[in-house]
Amino acid sequence: MRILLIEDSARLRELLCETIRDAGWKIDAFATAQEGRLTLESANYDLLLLDLGLPDEDGIDMLKSLRAARVQMPVLVLTARGAIDERIIGLDAGADDYLAKPFHNGELIARIRALMRRAPVTAMPTLEFAAIQYEVAQGCVTCAGSEIALTPSEKGLLELLLRNGGTVVPKPKIEHALSEFGGEKSSNAIELAISRLRKKLEGHPTRAVIETIRGVGYMMREVRD
Repeated sequence: MRILLIEDSARLRELLCETIRDAGWKIDAFATAQEGRLTLESANYDLLLLDLGLPDEDGIDMLKSLRAARVQMPVLVLTARGAIDERIIGLDAGADDYLAKPFHNGELIARIRALMRRAPVTAMPTLEFAAIQYEVAQGCVTCAGSEIALTPSEKGLLELLLRNGGTVVPKPKIEHALSEFGGEKSSNAIELAISRLRKKLEGHPTRAVIETIRGVGYMMREVRD
């Protein structure tokens, strides 16, 4: 299971990440709503842990916008706003559960387990573009029946490009995609990652190319006969 944490306190982020990883789950943590939104555009998560007192946007407003955009994953609000009226506001805004700070780590883990038991089972998508197929759940990339061997970071980059096929993916989104896999986020690192992915795709009849849009980002474009 993969969890996204948006919490502005560096110390609490560190502690929560340690707790979540000790429970055997993967977690990505960010300090602002903007960072959280960017990573949600490039990756799939099973659960969101959301603080309300974020520096760039109120967590309630972010929660409402996610639900308006039909983001379905369970959301567990973590906040110091523990009054009953505040809890009602959070639940009405789309939260699935509400945990007031300070809380015991054992209760947090128990609530996460409970939310995941109640969460609807949804099939991970099969992404298709030109002759490329990517079975997200299995992590299998194929072209014309042949598997394309990619590293986890290359699969993450390909997924981002496929989800935005035919449109430009800005460099900041690619930076976030690379950082999720522990990669560098420099401009040279992005160019190198794109170059490696291109070379692996070029060995197959994908009917697709990764175009460089100077000063903006990259785009997966279908090549037609």
